[in-house]
Amino acid sequence: MKLRAGIRVLALAAAALLLAGCTGLPTSGPPQAGLPIGGDIELPDFTPIARDPEPGAGPEAIVAGFLEASMTPANNWEIARKFLTEDFSHDWDPDVGVAIDSSVLDRDFDPSVDADDEKATRAEVKVQLDQIAGVSAEGEYSAGVGTAKATYRLARDPGGEWRISEAKDGITLDIDTFSKVYEKFSLKYFDKTWTHLVPDVRWFPRGTAMATTVARALVSGVPSDWLAPAVQTAFPADVSLVGDAVPIDPAQVASVSLTRTALSTSSTVLARMRTQLEASLAGAGVAEVQFVVDGSPLPADTVAIEPVIVDPGVLVYDGATFGTASAGEITPVPGLTQQIAKISTPIRSIDMSLDARLAAVQLTDGHVWAVSDGAGDQVDGRAGLITPSLDPFGYIWSVPSGEPAQIKAWTPAVVGHQIADAWPEADAISHVRVSADGARVAAIVTSGGQHLLVVAAIIRDDEGLPTALGQETPEIAVLDGPARGLSWVGSDSVAVLSADPDPTLTTYVIGGPWSASPAPTDATALAGARTSTGLRVLSADGAVYAQRGSSWQKAVDDVVVLGTRAGY
Repeated sequence: MKLRAGIRVLALAAAALLLAGCTGLPTSGPPQAGLPIGGDIELPDFTPIARDPEPGAGPEAIVAGFLEASMTPANNWEIARKFLTEDFSHDWDPDVGVAIDSSVLDRDFDPSVDADDEKATRAEVKVQLDQIAGVSAEGEYSAGVGTAKATYRLARDPGGEWRISEAKDGITLDIDTFSKVYEKFSLKYFDKTWTHLVPDVRWFPRGTAMATTVARALVSGVPSDWLAPAVQTAFPADVSLVGDAVPIDPAQVASVSLTRTALSTSSTVLARMRTQLEASLAGAGVAEVQFVVDGSPLPADTVAIEPVIVDPGVLVYDGATFGTASAGEITPVPGLTQQIAKISTPIRSIDMSLDARLAAVQLTDGHVWAVSDGAGDQVDGRAGLITPSLDPFGYIWSVPSGEPAQIKAWTPAVVGHQIADAWPEADAISHVRVSADGARVAAIVTSGGQHLLVVAAIIRDDEGLPTALGQETPEIAVLDGPARGLSWVGSDSVAVLSADPDPTLTTYVIGGPWSASPAPTDATALAGARTSTGLRVLSADGAVYAQRGSSWQKAVDDVVVLGTRAGY
């Protein structure tokens, strides 16, 4: 398996800064309640509108305006095409990819002709920018840092105005504008056991027909290369969409027209198809999917998916009792609390299964135990073990920090299974977390002196036994230093707790940008959740903090171990 960073075939173009006004603070009226713990601020979505070419603009201004026009995808980038010659406007393809740079302020323009040169009929403008990521034609986002260069050739049109006659296909957007122009969707695929849905994040230009775009990408497309070994689609190869649109009625029911080959599909496959597409279209405002063949409804049920945690509360261990903390009290977990209380050696970590029947417990001597109602067995006694991770199939993943390739998945019956192809280029590993769907594993490894956040597909057999990691391991980020915590946030993101240079919590979308915020002082541990506001952080003084808006509020005191739930 190779650690992979970099950008697929991308083209350069660009975006511009957005200016926004603000209103004054209210000075009268009743006080308004703030956000509750876990509350989110919802911001409206909008797509910025670029300006048309300025009459008499020189070559540099035309190229800069063209790059700015990348932020307006309406009518197939109609505004951007106004900066091109008539012939080239028909040839230019903006859909081949997106180059994402750090800021429009860091772009450097080098024109071969001055703006006031009235005799020149041809010109060249070289552009250099700080590229940090890219999006492929299929909507796949990948991180990559480096200087990108492009050359734009221009000619005067019959009216004497400069227009671009030659450039690479694709567009460029600065990172701040990117999320205003492109929207994140999660294509859902089944795991190999047909019991979990796994997200494959894609980015598409905002528009009025997003359901059509997403449906076409799922039904006619394929999973990302790195994820493909762990997932499968319910849609047969001979079934495809019919027509150019997926209409949605006022009840948010999407009518999806399929080819006649769908008529011979079994009821089980149809149910999986509907479940998969319905989940993928949820982000496009679709509540239900109805299949149609030749204008007539094609009945399809849905299949049951493994449930996720609903309102679990925070898991803590105060040195005597393990359970769910609320209002200053710890509510025991039936079966587990009593068994964990029997452990005499101090405890370092507790990872509990979603059904609360099994826990992976690491002691301060580093050994890892499987604890269930009435049973407690040591599963791994190797030296140097990092915090273990419990997966949804009941396997406990453990690995020595200095031997990343020696990761094993253990059954509660103390049977260890070696995971093949695990980070062979890594020198060390500090954190590992298996996702709630069991199809992916996130890790923080050290390679060549760098601390890398990576993710890999988990290859399992038909019974769910993990056997290997996928050959491609996307590099999500290069961290500034060692991490203090790693967790999953929902199904498509991971959070990293770091301390250098200041306590910081950074959330990375697997296949998308990252965002960072300050973490509590002396933060030592992190527990994941379904949403970013559900994350919990343990400080060195035993306090557990929860986010409230942009700040942290103390939720629990006197905690020795902040418990985690499998998959988060």
